[in-house]
Amino acid sequence: MFKVRDNEPDYALLADKDSQTLNRYGLSIDKAQQGDALYGKSLNINGDGEIGSNPNRYKQHGFYFNADNCIACHACEAACSEKNDNPAHIAFRSVGFVEGGTYPNYQRLNISMACNHCDDPVCLKGCPTRAYTKFAEYGAVLQDPDICFGCGYCTWVCPYNAPQLDPVKGQVSKCNMCVDRLEVGLKPACVSACLGKALDFGVIENIPEGRAQAKTEIPGFPSPEITHPNIRFQQTRTTQRDMVRVDSTALKYHRDDTSGAFRPTLDPKHGYQRHWNLKKLLGSHENAHIAFTLSVQTVMGAFLLLILGGWLGNAPLSAFGGSAAYLPLLGLMLALMSFGLFKLNMHLGKPLRFYRGFNNLRHSPVSREIAGVSLFFAGLAGYGFFTFFGGMIASLIGDALTGALRNLAAGAGILGAGLGGYYMIKLYLIPARPFWNHWHTGAAFVATALGLGALLLALTAWLTGALTNELGVVLASVAATGFALEGIGLIVHARDLKAKGDEGMASFYEQTTTYGYPYWLRNGLLATSLMLALGMGFIGQASGLAFAMLTLTALTSGILGRALFYVLVIPTTMPGAFFWRNKGFVEHAKEVGLANMPQVGVVPDAH
Repeated sequence: MFKVRDNEPDYALLADKDSQTLNRYGLSIDKAQQGDALYGKSLNINGDGEIGSNPNRYKQHGFYFNADNCIACHACEAACSEKNDNPAHIAFRSVGFVEGGTYPNYQRLNISMACNHCDDPVCLKGCPTRAYTKFAEYGAVLQDPDICFGCGYCTWVCPYNAPQLDPVKGQVSKCNMCVDRLEVGLKPACVSACLGKALDFGVIENIPEGRAQAKTEIPGFPSPEITHPNIRFQQTRTTQRDMVRVDSTALKYHRDDTSGAFRPTLDPKHGYQRHWNLKKLLGSHENAHIAFTLSVQTVMGAFLLLILGGWLGNAPLSAFGGSAAYLPLLGLMLALMSFGLFKLNMHLGKPLRFYRGFNNLRHSPVSREIAGVSLFFAGLAGYGFFTFFGGMIASLIGDALTGALRNLAAGAGILGAGLGGYYMIKLYLIPARPFWNHWHTGAAFVATALGLGALLLALTAWLTGALTNELGVVLASVAATGFALEGIGLIVHARDLKAKGDEGMASFYEQTTTYGYPYWLRNGLLATSLMLALGMGFIGQASGLAFAMLTLTALTSGILGRALFYVLVIPTTMPGAFFWRNKGFVEHAKEVGLANMPQVGVVPDAH
């Protein structure tokens, strides 16, 4: 247990006596009742089997932040990092700010933020390894770094930037509500260290002494409807209508005079000039995801065309199964799948713990995607095995059983492609990332399967001398359908992002300025690919050279599009400061060498 000092000041002691029954979302504040299986159990903090005597041990607790009092001294950050022995590049609690107005009426609003131990913790549901637990004790959402394998998905889904992925250790860790202090009646370390009494802590919905408000929103705070966070705010001072972020994110917060609420809107702080920035675009940390999604979706599309085309009686696709291209195609698909899975696995902070990705099939779309893709890979490998060695196996078990096993493997591959493809889309539909949270994501992934999958068949057939005009026309038509689907998705996506005016609009702004030239190059290549494919389909003439040109334009467009997909997403996280939690400063520090100084809090690119 945490050791309590004899002279512990009163402001560090938990003081709640009574509490309400329900919180403002209609959920019970009591997390366990006497007689429940969870009641009266020790948290075994540091191996201590004692049970805390806090009378409110099984009630939901939360933080209270008074923005009127915060002076941005960062004492809360320092106390938290000292207690948890965090390195300079990790902070469970951080202080950012927004500002508005001009001299002499300049205003600055500071915001101290950590994990909000939400009623509906999306990190817990998203984590594939089940590293997160929502405890009945204090309602704390705790995470075990030893279980984590470093995929970082929890950092994607959390709207508050609470989980911290350590690129050095390759694992995530986060605020633990200082449950060891709560067990002995003390408030968390950050609260006890606050100089201006801006931070407080207690049973949720109990307004602390000296407070008049307990609001769920403040300028810069993401929508509480995503997770129902257990934090309440006070901010009584009148602010400017527009409060601007000082980090590099092209956002500001505009006050609706009717409701008084602040909503994110575009702040074009970088101007409107287009740039290339190819090094930044193609040097993203998410390149492994680019390789994985493009290769796996391509193979899924090719496999479904090959199997379903034959089963449904399409003559050119049925004939493909008896051509010289058949075995090379199966080998190429297995190689591409292996490449994509290898790149994804090596992207993990702890690649040797990849097997833990199946631990949360009940909740996590990542676990379900992993299961679906694994089933597809197994089906593809089985189908390839019974195809390559069919004659040898048939001599042992007979043609009928060999054919049945081959069809069973094909069915497993189709089922895996359906499940894996669906959850590959589902895992990106994240409310905290508006740029992804749109049907365009699904359209782009399906378009890749149709377009590049068809081209994989066409190129293999051409290189092995098995490309007929009839097969080429069918594959060109399928590819054209995929390119058209992606083009329609892009048009609607751009329209919707501009209309919403939130982080999605900021992503669209970055797309047309910071990466303006690659964006239009991708669009031009996609349009060219569509015209080439349509031309072959309508004319009824398909040549290998035309497919080679089409593959070049489509693949380049696909790589650029997928790179933009990852680099442009702007999450609904809290605003940072001029240096800390500022993406622009992080990039600058890496470019000029400041990242080599540990005290700067930036880790050089290494993992």
